[in-house]
Amino acid sequence: MCGIAGFFGFNHLTDPANTLERMTASLVHRGPDAQGTWLDADAQIALGHRRLAIVDLSAAGQQPMNSACGRYICVFNGEIYNHQALRTELEQQLGAPAWRGHSDTETLLACFAHWGIERSLQKTVGMFAIAVWDKQERSLYLMRDRMGEKPLYYGWIGTQFAFASELKALRQLPSFKAEIDRDVLASYMQCAYITSPHSIYKDIYKLEAGCYLELKLSALTNKDLKPQVWWSSLNAALNSQKYLITDPAEALHCLEQQLKLAVNLQAQADVPLGAFLSGGIDSSLVVSLMQAQHSHAIRTFTVAFEQAGFNEAQHARAVAQYLGTDHTEFKVTAQEALAVIPLLPKIYDEPFADTSAIPSFMISHCARQQVTVALSGDAGDELFGGYRSYLFAQKIWSKLAWMPAVLRQQLMQVLLKLPTPTLNKLLFQSNQELGEQLHKIASALQASDSVYTLFPRLSQHWQQPEALVLNAQTSKLSWPIARLAPKFTQAEDAMMLFDTLNILPDDMLCKVDRAAMAASLETRVPFLDHRVFELAWRIPLGFKIRQGQGKWLVRQLLYKYVPAEMVNRPKQGFNVPLASWLRGDLRAWAEALLDKTVIQQQAYLNPGLVEKEWQNFLKGAANQQRLWCILMFQAWLASQD
Repeated sequence: MCGIAGFFGFNHLTDPANTLERMTASLVHRGPDAQGTWLDADAQIALGHRRLAIVDLSAAGQQPMNSACGRYICVFNGEIYNHQALRTELEQQLGAPAWRGHSDTETLLACFAHWGIERSLQKTVGMFAIAVWDKQERSLYLMRDRMGEKPLYYGWIGTQFAFASELKALRQLPSFKAEIDRDVLASYMQCAYITSPHSIYKDIYKLEAGCYLELKLSALTNKDLKPQVWWSSLNAALNSQKYLITDPAEALHCLEQQLKLAVNLQAQADVPLGAFLSGGIDSSLVVSLMQAQHSHAIRTFTVAFEQAGFNEAQHARAVAQYLGTDHTEFKVTAQEALAVIPLLPKIYDEPFADTSAIPSFMISHCARQQVTVALSGDAGDELFGGYRSYLFAQKIWSKLAWMPAVLRQQLMQVLLKLPTPTLNKLLFQSNQELGEQLHKIASALQASDSVYTLFPRLSQHWQQPEALVLNAQTSKLSWPIARLAPKFTQAEDAMMLFDTLNILPDDMLCKVDRAAMAASLETRVPFLDHRVFELAWRIPLGFKIRQGQGKWLVRQLLYKYVPAEMVNRPKQGFNVPLASWLRGDLRAWAEALLDKTVIQQQAYLNPGLVEKEWQNFLKGAANQQRLWCILMFQAWLASQD
């Protein structure tokens, strides 16, 4: 796991070497072990690397690295889990060089030399963002892994084409213009994250999952770049569904074998390694399979929050004791959690409003005290129907679909006019979140004409963000569910793939990558081995969602290792007591960011709407997540000064 940066075309830079040094140095948290840079003035190419040494800790693993044949030089962030098998295949085909060390970077370069770029990518099992300079063709290649685990930004900055693992590196270029894209900002207010292929800045993009980009020196001035798809989640899912496994016993056996293989591959490192353990279904399964394949007690980690209702530590402790892991429970106070919030704008480089970023950073920071690599249980929900929303959307729509659209909209308008405290009183509820949820559902229903349009809106926060963001239009997702729905006979399948293409890379994986790398910790996700993904889509929906419960097959597998009563409980999530913080310890911080005069001067948001949202929240009549989207943008904007 590392950080990469570079640029192509630097005739107008007065000191390209110093610029590259600054770009690379800004990523020190991603790679605290070493820094390397390489420039070719004739070809106008510059590559920078920060190293977090995981495999081959010697100098033989340092980057930028040249291929043995001399044709390629690369900087690489990530891991190729099957690189030993690739070495064996190269040796059998007489395509292997005289190995200098045992790093996966060296293996990757040998693959490029023997099979070429795209064929090599198809053979990999891993997570990565890669930049490769082909000296022979005088071409720069940027590549990203299948599922989007590792980040890679790119764009034209002045006359330079530049790329980096994080935006903070691109900001080091003298001609960088931090011009906010208002349409992207509106999309962020909807989703609470920046949707690919966009970034918060105009003309700066994320390379999308499963894509590569090629730029030749001879066409350096061509700014109309079109990424090429080398692996498609949609195509992989559709192809896999042609070969459904209809026997549950066979499906269970295949899942166990494939996940065992993925966990075993990802549990290889030359540094201390462990796993996150929340005590939930997915992390408990990853830890179970990991421990079953090790003779010694593996290290597991969880965070214990002091506030009741936000603490799963006792569940993790029980699973760890049952499996016999070497378990560490980090006790975290509210003040320690609050201290993370001012760090978030710098950690994420963009507005990012997933509140679970706070505990994600804390568990990463704590685990880094003992290990350099941690496996996680992320992505089980997207692949195996774990989110309640897959059932919830269908349930709501089935009850209201009969209603004429005009009548449905009128009913929702009435519901939205009732303050959330009033709704709670009418429903005899002391929990204010119920009223907030009803308002969110009503807003989503008001703008929906099918279960497919309802589903994404249930997870969105500002249903009409163009009213909040000045001079903006509502941006569209790269993968709207309307593109997916016709390809599936069951709505839940379209919903799961929608989440895989949107929320998974841009929210979930972004959250974990930045939080972990801010602590110089590598995280690995066995569920995202592409062979596990393909197998998941060979498993019928009825083996995933059964009797109103998601992840049925995953649960059956976990019960082979852990008693059902130990892990069967309602899904809690990785949450923090945000509402009480904002009305208490964070109130002064929030009011400073939401100051009406400041917002008017910035001229990005509607100051009247922001003030109304804050006052309604203080009265208990507004959605805390909508407010958090505003606050995280304001905090990020303040950090740019």
